[in-house]
Parts: sequence; structure tokens; C-alpha cells
Amino acid sequence: MGNRLSRIVTRTGDDGTTGLGDGSRVRKDGLRIAAIGDVDELNSQIGVLLCETLPDDVRAALTAIQHDLFDLGGELCMPGQTVMTDAHLAQLDDWLAHYNATLPPLKEFILPGGSRAAALAHVCRTVCRRAERAVVALGASVAPGEALAETPRRYVNRLSDLLFVLARVLNRANGGDDVYWRHERGAKAQ
Repeated sequence: MGNRLSRIVTRTGDDGTTGLGDGSRVRKDGLRIAAIGDVDELNSQIGVLLCETLPDDVRAALTAIQHDLFDLGGELCMPGQTVMTDAHLAQLDDWLAHYNATLPPLKEFILPGGSRAAALAHVCRTVCRRAERAVVALGASVAPGEALAETPRRYVNRLSDLLFVLARVLNRANGGDDVYWRHERGAKAQ
């Protein structure tokens, strides 16, 4: 770990740049900073979800994911470095297999909602999809020597799937069910 923050107000970003983990400075509106910011926002949204009453195993998984997202942010802020590993992906795959096995198959589309915890998990899922788009855009734009490994992109893709599954799990943990989309809703009142 390079520089730990000993003070928060540095004024070094007043010119519209920010420092990366390798000491270089980049514009705050760059693709790398957008990806880091979206991952940070996702981590914060998961923090909000963790304020809810959750099953212990879901809480433990989400807490581990917060640590993974911090690792992912670290990899994004250090061009050319690799922090995320296949073990991170394997853990997501294990959780996906475990939680999917507890759910009935989907026969309809579902709407974000149900319990508050499930709705928050859906918000996390949509923020995760945005982070994925930012990571993909960054990966497509980096210069040679700064190539982005595949693991960050694969991680956020699978994480969004897991967050969808966890929303379904949380609805059931709250004694409810998914909120199903109704294609045939009838005519709206005039």
C-alpha cells in the first residue's frame, strides 16, 4: 500500500486532476476515474444494503464483496497492476450456485421491488451494471502497457448476476416473493 491518507484536505485536486496509486495524475473526468468512482458508488450502495436486516450468510457475502470491490478499485487505480484473481471469481460462482439452488426457476420477468432489502439489492445491481460499462470502456481505451486484466470485467459482470439472485433471496427471507412484470395489464384509465 503506497500512501495512506493522513489528511483529507490536500488541495492537490483543485486543478481537476487526481492521483493514481502509481503516483501519476490524471483528469478527474477520465475513463479510469469514472470506473473507480462507479465501483466506489457500488461499494457504498452495498453499505446501505448492509444497514438492513439480512440473513447472516447474505450479510457475510456482501461484506466480503465490499472488500473485493476495494481490491478492484485498487487495481483500477494502479495501471498495469493485477489485484483481482480467479479466486475472486470462483467465490462469486460458488455463491451464485448456492443461492440459485434455493430459488424456483423464473418464468416471468421481475420488477425491482418486494422488500426494502430486495429493492436495495436491485439498486446495487444497476449500479454494478454501470460500473461494468465503465470498466469495459476503460479496458477498450487503455494504452499498451496499461492493459486492464479480464478479471475486473468478469467480476462485475458476475457480481451483477449475484445481486439479482440475492434480491430474490431477500424477498423470500422477508416472507414474500418476487414482483412479477405483467405484460397484459389492461387499458389504463383515461
